[in-house]
Amino acid sequence: MTIQDQDRRDLEAAVELLESPSFVAKLSDLIGEPIEKVVNGLPAKASQKVEEVVHSALISLMNLAGRTLGEEQSKPASMITHKLAATVSGAIGGAFGLAALGVELPITTSIILRSIADIARSEGEDLNAIETRLACIEVFALGGSAESDDASETGYYAVRAGLSKLAPQAAEQLARSGVAQKGADFVARFVAKISPRFSAILGEKLAAQAAPILGAVGGATINYLFLDHFQNMARGHFIVRRLERVHGPEAIRKEYDLIAREMGFRK
Repeated sequence: MTIQDQDRRDLEAAVELLESPSFVAKLSDLIGEPIEKVVNGLPAKASQKVEEVVHSALISLMNLAGRTLGEEQSKPASMITHKLAATVSGAIGGAFGLAALGVELPITTSIILRSIADIARSEGEDLNAIETRLACIEVFALGGSAESDDASETGYYAVRAGLSKLAPQAAEQLARSGVAQKGADFVARFVAKISPRFSAILGEKLAAQAAPILGAVGGATINYLFLDHFQNMARGHFIVRRLERVHGPEAIRKEYDLIAREMGFRK
């Protein structure tokens, strides 16, 4: 089956977004040196704190993705509004450096999640559905990687496949008792698969933001780029999910791979 006309153009746009994450490249251009050198200078305690804050924030936000967005479905996403909020948060983080870590990261993560949920709604997702909330959390795993990853585990569908093994049990657990239950092991395991990937790219953001030469203005710029990155990941992700609902997951997966090869993302 070949996807025709507008749906194929939408899928081409999704492939472009999902296969061309550019946050790290933009960071390197902004600070004038490879981001890896800056990340290596991040204190070990700060890296550990990032992991702790991210895991806690994702667990806390699991049930909150759509609560402040209203009920209207397929409304255009407010891309600029969330960028402005993230810019202010980044300015605070840039002004106070690592000292603001425990405050800025949860705020930034919350803003990103709300923007992701807004994009999901604009692509026809039901924000009251637990599956949609899990799909919103999945976006944090896109465009980032953990140290234990190899090349076969970092593609869009590879990431989704890894998370899909835990998603049904996590959804059932959320439906039954939310995330407050002490024994919510499937929810915790689902988040544990995501947080290292998000923490990796978040660590790159934090390291650049902590550079003394950047300050508040640099922190604001970095957060703008950071949110833009995850908005792109969310847009691509929920376009794919919308098309899967119409044409079926297998047909879209095959067409996605074909388009990725045509664009030079696959051999």
